[in-house]
Amino acid sequence: MPMKRLLLSMALGVSVLAVVLVARTLTFKSRQVVPEEATALTVDAQALASRLSGALRLKTVAASEGVPADAEAFAALHAYLAEHFPRVHAELKREVVGAHSLLYTWQGTDASLRPMMLLGHLDVVPVTPGTEGAWAHPPFDGVVADGFVWGRGSLDDKGSVLAQLEAVEALLAAGEKPRRTVLLAFGADEEVGGREGAVVIAKRLQERGVRLESVLDEGGVIMSGTVPGVSAPVALVGTSEKGFVSVVLSVKGEGGHSSMPPPSTAVGVLARAVSRLEAAPMPTRLQGGSRELFTRVGPEMPFGMRLLFANLWLTEPLVVRRLTASPTTNAAVRTTTAVTVFEGGVKDNVLPASARAVVNFRILPGDSVEGVLSHVRATVDDSRVEVGTLDFQSEPSPVSPTDSESWRELERSLRQVFPDVLVSPYLNVAATDSRHFVGLSDNVYRFFPAHLRREDLARIHGKDERIAVTAYADAVRFYAQYLRNAAR
Repeated sequence: MPMKRLLLSMALGVSVLAVVLVARTLTFKSRQVVPEEATALTVDAQALASRLSGALRLKTVAASEGVPADAEAFAALHAYLAEHFPRVHAELKREVVGAHSLLYTWQGTDASLRPMMLLGHLDVVPVTPGTEGAWAHPPFDGVVADGFVWGRGSLDDKGSVLAQLEAVEALLAAGEKPRRTVLLAFGADEEVGGREGAVVIAKRLQERGVRLESVLDEGGVIMSGTVPGVSAPVALVGTSEKGFVSVVLSVKGEGGHSSMPPPSTAVGVLARAVSRLEAAPMPTRLQGGSRELFTRVGPEMPFGMRLLFANLWLTEPLVVRRLTASPTTNAAVRTTTAVTVFEGGVKDNVLPASARAVVNFRILPGDSVEGVLSHVRATVDDSRVEVGTLDFQSEPSPVSPTDSESWRELERSLRQVFPDVLVSPYLNVAATDSRHFVGLSDNVYRFFPAHLRREDLARIHGKDERIAVTAYADAVRFYAQYLRNAAR
């Protein structure tokens, strides 16, 4: 009899759980907004593409170690922008910050409103020497062909900069004036950390007592086929970004002849330390933009997957296990560990006097640089291994809200210009200039309004970087609508 009661209790418990799971799934409704129709903006897509191609021909390659930026190229780009966006340069205040960065101010009519900011950067990464011939079109020729604008910077990030300027130029031509002041900030060294561009611009605004209503920088894009079970394209808007630190592990040895080795050389000690780190990744957490991605897009999935994401209180361990199985999604749920440099030894018969490794950590919001260092020391647990860091590091950014008016204006603008697109927060795993402005605004978002295919992601910093002419025209339309909504 007791066993029968136990089985009945278990059956009842399972039934209740099933009812709860199904009920939660049935109430897991779409959270996509249905906005009013957008104000039409007519653009000449071919003329837009032509102006972007001209900017791509100017080789504003970011400075790198031992190689300064080409001042003439940046000066030429400044002149090019002034020539092709005459209304912007006639009606907006323009400041050159540092050597090559730009800050524009479009004064609003209501001084009581906090300014909003659009970010971008003028510098581009170099093309790997010897690979230019592998491009379909030369990387700095700005060729317009086959429906695309080809060239380094078309996606990262001159496409964004030029699209913002095109939008403001078009609004000025239409006689529109914002109530809220609009700032356009274009750094010239984002690819190498932004210390002379975005950092200086942020400091200047802070000194002026400026508090920003919102910041929109590069980051996510519109992608199709990225979320299983969702056929519609998804606009991935970064609500936070990971931090980073490169940890240096150093070991000193005795040196000497390899015929009389100690039990373990400096290289052996270091190898075991690195192996321990790779075998003990930092813990996972499904939070922030990574979690909200599923709560926003989950309702658009088939019933079985909706059930999974409507009940994360129960299914989260299963979801996280699936996410950690792929490097792409693993990065969204933990601080990642990547051994990028390993040095030691000079000759096959000489014991190494030292060995050194660099391990790059991309830090999940909620973790910290100090937390990473504590993890490294505890995991390595070897007094022979010295733990240090490279100078350049960054804490993860705070998670920006998705219940603020700034988010709602961004979401509304996206749905107006791209009505078939689902809008979702996500975690930006790469670094952007936006991290330098998190102290000036609670609403910092990372998104470039271009529709890309999965294979296009490899073009960013890779070969055959390009943007579709139609996608670029849509980006201009988005920025114009966003400014109309958020700066009204």
